[in-house]
This record gives sequence, structure tokens and C-alpha cells, in this order.
Amino acid sequence: MPGGGPGPAPPGALKVFSWNTLYWDTTDDPGAFHRFLASRDADVYLLQEYLAWRDGEPAPVDRLARLRAEFPGYRVVVLGELVTLSRRPVVAVPPVGPARGLTPRSGWAERFERGKVLRTDIDVDGTVVSFYNVHVPVQLDVHRSVLSRGFYRVVRDRDAQRREHYEALLEDARANRNPVLISGDFNTTPAMGDLRGLRSAFRDALPASSGLLPGTWDADGPALWRLDWTFTGGELAVHRYAFVPPEGLSDHRGQELLVTPGGGAPDG
Repeated sequence: MPGGGPGPAPPGALKVFSWNTLYWDTTDDPGAFHRFLASRDADVYLLQEYLAWRDGEPAPVDRLARLRAEFPGYRVVVLGELVTLSRRPVVAVPPVGPARGLTPRSGWAERFERGKVLRTDIDVDGTVVSFYNVHVPVQLDVHRSVLSRGFYRVVRDRDAQRREHYEALLEDARANRNPVLISGDFNTTPAMGDLRGLRSAFRDALPASSGLLPGTWDADGPALWRLDWTFTGGELAVHRYAFVPPEGLSDHRGQELLVTPGGGAPDG
């Protein structure tokens, strides 16, 4: 039930903000976009869709100089469309699943396709916590007609991609001896079976929420669908879990958490 977390956060709890940005700042006022990010005042940001949408296709953007200027002192880790920011030291960035096949010569398109899970190991007051920044591909291409052959080919291809990323994420996280936090846009509702492995192996952050309707999409409407999730494993306590309105900057609500390592029961 909502509100069933481990109690009030102690001083120094880590603040985490996870959010699908909807094409970064390319469809917004960049000033408003960066002010919104800064207003969350998070210790760790897990951000998705660091990209533009041009001619019906994803395209790379170059915003890192401004991001570093807006967030001085943060470590910035990028993989394709995924960006993780951390006030705390980053000790490792192990590749997960398909991302293991990337090389220094891999272009942005390959990084975008393979890089749907960005693992960043962060030193939190002497404890290394693994943060998994996730964006699982959507199941279909909404721009194609259901009467076209291409529509069903995309569905088949996307299903295979989704399974590959889910399996790789689950394998890596289950083998990880660190406390873990897995968060992002999974493009998956509670009624779908894709999350079965994660939900059985890790803890949903929802009990730490006081909200009655945990919808995250479509934020422009009543946000009836939960597509964005956070799971934890190992000794990591979630004291607060809230869904943040995006102020017109995205169609996804943000996920905001207060967590502390050492306060959660290990997964059995």
C-alpha cells in the first residue's frame, strides 16, 4: 500500500530524480528546461531522451557544454540517449547487455540502439550503489498504419529488442552485489508481463509513495498509465517516492526519491 516505506529520511539522504525529458530541450524553451531540472536539486539525475526528433527519426543533440555549466561539480555520464548526473563520485560505468558490443568507433545511431540501460556505480558515503538508467523501446511505431506490413514487422523487431534489454538488465542487476536502484521509462504498464522478472527479484518503490494514482503518462492529461518505474535491491531504503508534474516540458511525470544505503532488507 502507498505510504508503507521505511519511515522519514535521515539527514543526508540521497535525492534521486528520474525523468523522460521528451526530446531534451529541443521542443521547449531551453532556459525553462534547465531551470526545471535545477529545481529538483537532486544528487543523482537519471534522464532519458537526450535526443531530437527530426523527419520522423531520432537524431543526436549536443547540449553537454550547457549541461555542465548548469550543473557545476556534477559528474556527467552519457550513453546514446541516456544521461546520468551525479554529485557523488562515479567509480565505474560497466556496460550492460547489448551495450557491451559498443566500441570507441561506434556511432550515435548504434549507441542509441544498444544503449538502453546505463549502469553507473556511485560512491555514496563509502557505499557503492549501482544506478540503472533505463529506457526500454516502445512496442510499436505509432506513425505506421496497422494495415501496413511495416507495422507488424516493427512490432516483431521491437518485441525482440525489448526482451533482449529486459533480460540483460535482469541478469546484470541480479548478479550485482551492490545495492541497486533501477529507474526510468519502461514503456510497460502493470498489466503487461514484461516486468515480471524485475518485480519478483526487486522491490517496487511504490510503497514509499503517498499518492493514490501512480500514473506517469500522459502528463498532459490525467496521467492514468504507469510507464515509468523504480525498483531497488539490496541494502537500499526508499523513504519517499513522488511523481512530479513536468510543467509542460514532457509527456512523462518525473520520479523523485529519497534513499539511503544500509537501511533496506536484502533481497532473498
